[in-house]
Amino acid sequence: MFFGSGKVLVIGEKETFIIKVLLGKLNDAKIETAFASENVNAINENWPENGIIAYYMEAGARLPSEVETFLKDKLSEDNKQLFVIGDPVDTRSVTDSFPPHLIGKVFGRPLDYDAFINAVSIYFNLEAEGEMKKSILIVDDDPNYMGLVREWLKDNYKVSMANSGMRAIKWLSVNKADLILLDYEMPVTSGPQVLEMLRSDQETKDTPVIFLTGKDDKESVMAVLSLKPEGYVLKTSGKDEIVNTIRKFFMSR
Repeated sequence: MFFGSGKVLVIGEKETFIIKVLLGKLNDAKIETAFASENVNAINENWPENGIIAYYMEAGARLPSEVETFLKDKLSEDNKQLFVIGDPVDTRSVTDSFPPHLIGKVFGRPLDYDAFINAVSIYFNLEAEGEMKKSILIVDDDPNYMGLVREWLKDNYKVSMANSGMRAIKWLSVNKADLILLDYEMPVTSGPQVLEMLRSDQETKDTPVIFLTGKDDKESVMAVLSLKPEGYVLKTSGKDEIVNTIRKFFMSR
């Protein structure tokens, strides 16, 4: 049964008969839909606030480079996933070029509509359940590390990600986090600079921050602590320490 709420945006080269059938079956299941051609402006105009992005690939199809770049950035920024539909040789071009955490599920052709709708429903139901969980925003310029930490935390927390300080600030302008895991050393806008911006904004000044740092020498640790975060954790410490640090933080609140 479908309890969640959201929208499915289907992207394709053109709105073929098969895509129209897919949109119709989703609508029959009470799931809102939209279609966008492989064009950045069209995709951006139809981008759902809550929802899934699905890419229907015709035989031999490839995403235009500017669309691929846009999708990678937008999916990461909004913490969404891409469902890919197509023949294995075609879908592999997407799954090989996108970070794994941005790929939701891959479906073959001919599409099993019931399986697709079931996967969408499960995704939305999990999202709805996640609204009751504590929200954590991970901010790090290393997408592989972010994806790894997200895997460690996603079963117990609602996890969002931002791959730069400015993307984190933008995300926080429309969302709230119960905790921010903030990389101390990032290019362009460093962790300390992000923390300073957070503390200077009335909406985010009380949002707790735990720094992620790769340095454990005394001078580096003192520099981190001088900024008065809620804590810090070494990026080399592994799953158990990071999970336990976060658990202890929330237990102490």
